[in-house]
Amino acid sequence: MLRAIASTANAQKKVTQLVLLRHGQSIWNRDKIFTGWSDVALSPKGEREAEQAAYLLKQAGFTFDLCFSSTLQRARTTSQIVLASMQLNEIPVHESWRLNERHYGALEGMERWQAIKKFGIWPILGCQIKFDAAPPYLDSQDPRFPGNQPGYTGINKDELPLGESMQQTLARFQPYWQETIQPEIQQGRRILIVSHKNTLRTLMMLLDHLTPGQVMKLSLATGRPLVYELDQQLNAIRHYYVDHLK
Repeated sequence: MLRAIASTANAQKKVTQLVLLRHGQSIWNRDKIFTGWSDVALSPKGEREAEQAAYLLKQAGFTFDLCFSSTLQRARTTSQIVLASMQLNEIPVHESWRLNERHYGALEGMERWQAIKKFGIWPILGCQIKFDAAPPYLDSQDPRFPGNQPGYTGINKDELPLGESMQQTLARFQPYWQETIQPEIQQGRRILIVSHKNTLRTLMMLLDHLTPGQVMKLSLATGRPLVYELDQQLNAIRHYYVDHLK
């Protein structure tokens, strides 16, 4: 049976394990629709991916003291399935909008061909391959703007995005990582982060000290637990998918 590195060995080697999990496939992932902050459900395949993630983690001997999740239901449902399947329902789960997916602005809710037809190929391609390129922005009166949605009441509207580049996603996420998640890791807590492709890619950028060009080439599968082994300064030693653990 696969086993996580024992805590005593971790202490000797001064290695901390952090598990990142992109939510299971959503219905809009399945249908190839720009999703971003649109709050859509998991597909049946996504639910099965969450169950499989829990099985892999449990088989490998992982357990957690704390879970961080975005506020979007595809991440929240994934975390609920994983924790329930691992009999970890009682651990704290902290949800934050700072862990939400990159906001795709005026592209949200559109299929790619619709977006290209409306905005042209280059605005669509540019925001997918350039770190500092944002999608077409929403108007602040658009119902897709989080500032017009009840789930974000109480948050300064100036902090909420009308659309985001990867650079802006990093700027939104990084303070939460440094001020909230890092201190928990440094206290020795075993942490699971359930979030989204682009937000997790910005975290991988920080951990692996990647360039903007490198981070834009990263791929992250839905529903596959990714383990980072970190040194005392929380720099990455190595990372691997749990299903590749030997």
